[in-house]
Amino acid sequence: MLTVAFSAYDVTSIRFAYSPLREISASVHALRTPAGRALHLPWFKQVRPNLTADLAPLLDLIPGGAYIPDFLCPIPTVPTPDLAGELAALRALPDEVIRGDLDRMTSWPTCGPLEGTAIELYENPGPALDRLAQAIGAYWRIAIAPHWSRMRNLLEGDLLYRAGRLAQDGPAGVFADMHPAIRWEDRTLYLQQRPQELSRVLKGEGLLLIASVFVWPGLFHRTDSPGQPIITYPVRAIATLWERGTAPAPDALAAVIGRSRALLLTELDTPASTTDLSRRTGLAAASVSEQLALLLSAGLVTKHRVGRAMLYVRTPRAQSLLDD
Repeated sequence: MLTVAFSAYDVTSIRFAYSPLREISASVHALRTPAGRALHLPWFKQVRPNLTADLAPLLDLIPGGAYIPDFLCPIPTVPTPDLAGELAALRALPDEVIRGDLDRMTSWPTCGPLEGTAIELYENPGPALDRLAQAIGAYWRIAIAPHWSRMRNLLEGDLLYRAGRLAQDGPAGVFADMHPAIRWEDRTLYLQQRPQELSRVLKGEGLLLIASVFVWPGLFHRTDSPGQPIITYPVRAIATLWERGTAPAPDALAAVIGRSRALLLTELDTPASTTDLSRRTGLAAASVSEQLALLLSAGLVTKHRVGRAMLYVRTPRAQSLLDD
């Protein structure tokens, strides 16, 4: 078990983010290790037939072992980065950073010796990094881009939810429903998933929590000293990601506030944008905007900007109506 003790300053230095490049890496890892990932089966079936030889520079680097090279899992410098910025940073990495990560990769017993693209990256990182970036872009277009709108809504909604829990209940609220392997008690974080016993006392480094779709049902973590500890955890409401259709609105509520508005409230189990609500409900985007404005004025939803998205969330008043 890992234990991480927080100073008072570190408690206030918890931040949240997501990373498109990390999501790509986690998705390739999920493709390589599909056991226990039944929720992603619809995505697996859609993507696998489209994986082509030109994706090898990426696929070769994530064979399915316990370690993914750190240069494929960048540390977000802002809460909601974009892939273009992360690829630019990847191309600019010094050769010694690439080689250092590949050396760590070979030290993991489940990874084995370097092969294919990994050898090219080690021997001549510059040209190989360009080919890797091109493969990442191609994989993004095939596997992630068609679903990114829904994925981003879940990710940004989770950031909004966690920030709210931190403000309302402190770290105990953040970690209470994050993952069964995580426990918070007496200003100490306990991570049961780690097989080795390790203790660390933070001295101002803070903690970065990265929401992820494809890390489910596990966790990725980098918690060794030095540097800021990082935990990549499963986004909330992951079970809804590949669902099609929408839940029926309660008849009694629909009779009072109208079926369209009741339907939108039903869909707001997690924060969502106008575009996503339109796609999920079949309502025109203009109609969704109009109905949300009415729900907002009635105090049944609130809206929050997260990155470039405006996300709507139902209020406790709306929740009580649905519960009744």
